[in-house]
Amino acid sequence: MGWLGSIFGGSADQDDPLRKLDPKLREFLEKESPVKFQSSSKPAQDQQPAEQTRNVATAATTSAGANPAEKSALPSESLYQDGRYAHLWKTYRPLAEVEAEAKSDHEKLMDVLDGYKERRAMIGRAALENCALEQEDWNNCMRRGDWTARMTMCREQVRKFERCYTMQSRLLKALGYLSTQERSPELDEQIQLHADTLYHRMLEQEAAIEKAKAEGKPVPTFKPLISTVQPPAPAAAAATTTTTTNTENEADTVDVQTRFKARLDKLPEEERAAEEEAMRAELRAKAEVASKVKTLWDEQAEGRRQRREEGTQTVGDRISSLFWGGSGKS
Repeated sequence: MGWLGSIFGGSADQDDPLRKLDPKLREFLEKESPVKFQSSSKPAQDQQPAEQTRNVATAATTSAGANPAEKSALPSESLYQDGRYAHLWKTYRPLAEVEAEAKSDHEKLMDVLDGYKERRAMIGRAALENCALEQEDWNNCMRRGDWTARMTMCREQVRKFERCYTMQSRLLKALGYLSTQERSPELDEQIQLHADTLYHRMLEQEAAIEKAKAEGKPVPTFKPLISTVQPPAPAAAAATTTTTTNTENEADTVDVQTRFKARLDKLPEEERAAEEEAMRAELRAKAEVASKVKTLWDEQAEGRRQRREEGTQTVGDRISSLFWGGSGKS
């Protein structure tokens, strides 16, 4: 009466394709066959463990997300800021921190100097970006200009580009772009945009003065551009208050004032304020580099002193003591 079972829903064994085989052959096929035949009762049996696993995972996620302390402890490198896998990130250290500890004293010193050189190079790149239109006019003149412009080697376009590049560099320095303090790319972009705004404001003021002179009207007066300079990061400027104070004292010396005056006398009146502030910014940047170098020297001297007291002096420590008399500057 097997056909009755198929109508009224027989036992689970009816769905087993291996039910009629010899038990030994069936056991062999179950072990060796890549296709696993499962009865309809097994998924029902496995459903409860799967539901239990989901419940445990949900509970773990809820408990992890409910702990704000673990959330705040997660670094930005973690893709799960809700607290998951927080225990794996407890001993995490950024790669830059690990590499900094492995650097030698000479490498640390070179990083400071290279950082200053990189900031100077970035000023040139930022000034070129701000003067892209002037540079394009120059290129178009050289390629498709009339014969008069080509005979003069596009002198007018070259003059505009050179002035733009020079003034943009001055304004970038005056706004603190040369500073080696750590800043975000967004802040650098704000400084660059502000420098470009000040430059075009200067051009508008010059055009207004020329127009007034041509029409015989009184020459309008404007506030100096440098007085309207507001660096976008007052917090970053406050972090270097001591360095700035020392730099201002250095700028007040007779020698520095003489050099300042010699450079300013060669410039038009409207460009002197920006140039003076740019020179002071250069002094501040150099003072920052000197301060960092001095800090590195002090740390090296302290490390040598500790090793000398512990009796673990290295050959390099002995050589440094011979050249610097134990002062630690190397």
